[in-house]
Amino acid sequence: MSAAHDGEGAATSDAAIPGAEAVAPVPGELPAADEPHDGHAHEHHEHEHLEHEHQEHEHQEHEHQEHEHQEHEHHEISEILLGGVDEGSGEPGDATIDQLMADAIGGWRGLFDTSLPSLVFLLAYLASGKSVSVALWAAAAGGVVVAVLRLLRRQSLRQVIAGFPILLLSAWLTARTGKAEDFYLPGLVLNLGSAVVLIISVVVGHPLAGYFVGALTGDLTGWRQVPEQRRAYTLATWFFIGSYLLRVAAKAPLYWSANVAALGTVGLIMGWPLTALAAWFSYLVIMKARREAPLPEHAEG
Repeated sequence: MSAAHDGEGAATSDAAIPGAEAVAPVPGELPAADEPHDGHAHEHHEHEHLEHEHQEHEHQEHEHQEHEHQEHEHHEISEILLGGVDEGSGEPGDATIDQLMADAIGGWRGLFDTSLPSLVFLLAYLASGKSVSVALWAAAAGGVVVAVLRLLRRQSLRQVIAGFPILLLSAWLTARTGKAEDFYLPGLVLNLGSAVVLIISVVVGHPLAGYFVGALTGDLTGWRQVPEQRRAYTLATWFFIGSYLLRVAAKAPLYWSANVAALGTVGLIMGWPLTALAAWFSYLVIMKARREAPLPEHAEG
């Protein structure tokens, strides 16, 4: 019985796998069934490695672009403060933001054009033994020199023309009263009036900085469609309000005390430099808003 049973089992085994021969496994060799699994794990590991390298490359490229952008922005700001921006025609409808800020500040030429008459007035007043007439003639001569210099060099007279009415009014008022401190009174009143007008524009929700830039870029009100740009122009308007009020706060006590030397010195220090600082901060917030929240395409067209 036992032999018969063994024979039947052998027959059954041979019938199950025809022609199969028993193969002894080689020591240290993995079973064939595990080979596909190991291949998949290797491919997965290689994929993760490539993905990590790709992410690292993208991160480095992003940092490089950010660094280049910061350098470019710093270069633009430097050009604006020095008056070296020359993109576009600068005419209404074809002026870049850079040009508008450069025109508002005037660069080194703006500093020279707007400061020379006041500087000459102060120096002549002190050197002549506080002679108002000598100081007035010297200031007038300084204004003429600036205008002639710009004409000979075929440069813009924008800063000269903008400051000419104030210079005339200052000279007329000083000659009429005979008080040297009155030479600075029109500028003081102009700063106070400008601050009041700008404050009103902000309170009513129409910051004038936006309309100033909009008018010269050819899109007067497009910026009002973008909340981020409205906030940026409001903040820019506040920067200029602050510059005007700082001048008034510093110069008013000196005017009332008739301290001409201090009044003239403070006027020079807080003139162009303070305007440049306000324009610089305005440029930063405006350009940031225009990059992050540009105008809709239909508005730009």
